[in-house]
Amino acid sequence: MATNSDLVQQFCGLWSSMDIDRIVECFTDDAIYTNIPIDPPNVGKDMIRTTIEGFTGMASTVEFVVLNQSESASGVVMNERIDRFLMGDKWVELPVMGVFELRDGKICHWRDYFDMNQFMGQMPA
Repeated sequence: MATNSDLVQQFCGLWSSMDIDRIVECFTDDAIYTNIPIDPPNVGKDMIRTTIEGFTGMASTVEFVVLNQSESASGVVMNERIDRFLMGDKWVELPVMGVFELRDGKICHWRDYFDMNQFMGQMPA
């Protein structure tokens, strides 16, 4: 049986496929995704899909590179990542801290913390 940490690792790996349906299927129907510096919480798969489509729509390739990951005794998974977006011929790389809560093998709450200025400073002209 996969651990929560395994499931989050698989979720992060899915981003390189750019398969929105498979990514969104990793969430419970009532999931909450909060992109801390920019969005109010996205509640439910439809809102989460719209946000994810925004990420994938601005880049030809997306990668989540997990540097470190741990799972607490309660099953909360935290990871340190570099999220990479290929925009034109330029990679935009963003250090991210993610917190994932899971229920019945799916993500029910996901919070990402990062520096928006660091992201915007790398955007192609």
